[in-house]
Amino acid sequence: MKYKDYYKLLELQTSKVSEEEVKSAYRAAAKKYHPDLNVGDKLAEERLKDINEAYRVLSNPASKRKYDRVWNANNNAKNYQKLKGKNIFDMFLGNTESVNSEKTNKDKEKVKGENIETEINVSIEDAFYGVEKKISLKTVDGKMKTFSVKIPEGIRNGEKIRLIGQGKKGKNGGKNGDLFIKINIENSKVFKLFGTDLCMDLKLSPWEAALGTNVEVNCIDENTKIIVPHGVESGDEIKIPDHGYKDGKGGRGNLVAKVKIMVPKELELDEKEMFEKLRDMSVYNPRKN
Repeated sequence: MKYKDYYKLLELQTSKVSEEEVKSAYRAAAKKYHPDLNVGDKLAEERLKDINEAYRVLSNPASKRKYDRVWNANNNAKNYQKLKGKNIFDMFLGNTESVNSEKTNKDKEKVKGENIETEINVSIEDAFYGVEKKISLKTVDGKMKTFSVKIPEGIRNGEKIRLIGQGKKGKNGGKNGDLFIKINIENSKVFKLFGTDLCMDLKLSPWEAALGTNVEVNCIDENTKIIVPHGVESGDEIKIPDHGYKDGKGGRGNLVAKVKIMVPKELELDEKEMFEKLRDMSVYNPRKN
């Protein structure tokens, strides 16, 4: 096995890092290449193996010291060619013998391909439950290529899914770039998403608003009952905890019901008479204050 830059794999710029910094970098890298966000991507699986390998070496002080000698020498241009043919794991095991014949690298420098970014729209319901979508993109040679993208349940608005190696081709044997897909969650006719809160309109009749009532509403995954206190006004908000969008930690945000008092456009004769009677007997004046 040839030399691998473990610090680069963990996206660390220097070898002078603490155990906690190594652990934090490992968690971030492992999350980025997690199978759930890179479904069917074999390159992502290989990258995750390398990341785990890097963490095993750098999280151990003894093996990290040995590796740092190699890493420092490798970053010295004078010693780069000598180190390229050595087996790093042999060095960790105490075998520091050089390869019998050192080869001169005459190849051109490998260049990784450029990353590609795109975005797709998904409904609140699809984002809440998770869904698999197919997208088609035009390649550099003008052909269309279809990708299957697994969107995990509870994905956040604006979050990106990474498909490793699905970007532009690398040069001189370099790795392909990656494809980043930004997820835009679209509001529905019923729900609007604000962080982890789902907001909806709660339409009430004037008498329901005045007297109070219990209303059964459709949540995103089940029905629930909202207790409406008497005297609510248009614009008031009633919050129902744990009935909103997923927060990524096993919990839910709020369902926020915004009151809208609706007045009938057409009145039956007896309804009109009742409203006229209420007008004549009531002392309430909303413009008084």
